[in-house]
Amino acid sequence: MYTGVVEATGRIESNTQVEDGCRLRIETETAELEPDNSINISGVCLTAEAVGDGWFDAFLSAETVSRTYLANAAVGEQVNIERPLETDGQLDGHVVKGTVDTVVNVADITSLGEDWQFTFTVPDGYEQYLVNKGAVALDGASLTVTDLTEETFTVAIVPQTYEITTFSDKQVGDPIHFEADILAKYIERQQALAGHSESCRASESSG
Repeated sequence: MYTGVVEATGRIESNTQVEDGCRLRIETETAELEPDNSINISGVCLTAEAVGDGWFDAFLSAETVSRTYLANAAVGEQVNIERPLETDGQLDGHVVKGTVDTVVNVADITSLGEDWQFTFTVPDGYEQYLVNKGAVALDGASLTVTDLTEETFTVAIVPQTYEITTFSDKQVGDPIHFEADILAKYIERQQALAGHSESCRASESSG
């Protein structure tokens, strides 16, 4: 589990396509990383297969390749990095699993003094998970929805987040990993099950 508070950025050193997926080598100064550790790379939970001095390798399965843009990331591209939350750690963002739902593209970027606003098109099938002032993970960063319409949603990027993350490199049209709030998904599931149970009881009563 992650919090969506990005610790640092890394740089893609190599991107190798293999028969059953893709393998990335990422340069980073992230400390205390060991083989088999989980790590969040721009919103994608991966496993460090091998670790060297200032780098680690991670494998992307076919499923991950199909759901993310990492397999198409260019050598030299920056990525956000966050290590998992420790059991006694502080949850500063929100619960982020590192399981990307879909990819959205930057529709607009607006500078508001020191802050920035990024606008995206609401992805089909995920409208119910977006609420005004609710949480969303974008490229692994925990952000707050500041404006929401039927077609678009906007998040605010404060200077600290803008400087630490890859959002300072993003341009209109660039892809971003989208992960809906897992708590909203659980609530939706519970409501669906409750509705199903009510329907079954009603059918039994009428029968």
